[in-house]
Amino acid sequence: MNTMTYRGYTANVEFDDRDNILVGRVIDITDVIGFHADTVADLRTAFEEAIDDYLETCAKLEQSPNKPFSGKLMLRVPPEVHGAALAAAKRAGTSLNKWAAKALKEAAHS
Repeated sequence: MNTMTYRGYTANVEFDDRDNILVGRVIDITDVIGFHADTVADLRTAFEEAIDDYLETCAKLEQSPNKPFSGKLMLRVPPEVHGAALAAAKRAGTSLNKWAAKALKEAAHS
C-alpha cells in the first residue's frame, strides 16, 4: 500500500487504470476525504489542499475535525480470553500489548 502523510493525516494512494489517474483517500479518520491527480507531485498538492480545506471548513462550521486515530485501543474480553492471550504472549517472548498489536494487524490484513 502506498501512503502519504500531511499534518498528521495519512492517505492511501492507488492508480485508477480505468481513468488513468492517481487517487487518494484519507484512511485514519471517519470523515471521507478523497482527492485525485495525474502526477505524483500534483497528487501531493491535491492531498495537502484537501486536508487544508477540510480543516478550514470544520473551523467555519465550528465543528471539531476528526483527528487521526491515536493507536490506543481499549478492549473488554472475557477473563479466559485475557488469560489465554497473556499466556500466548509469554510463549512468544513478548508483551501482551505487542502480541495483541501483531494479532490485530495480521487479522486486519488477511
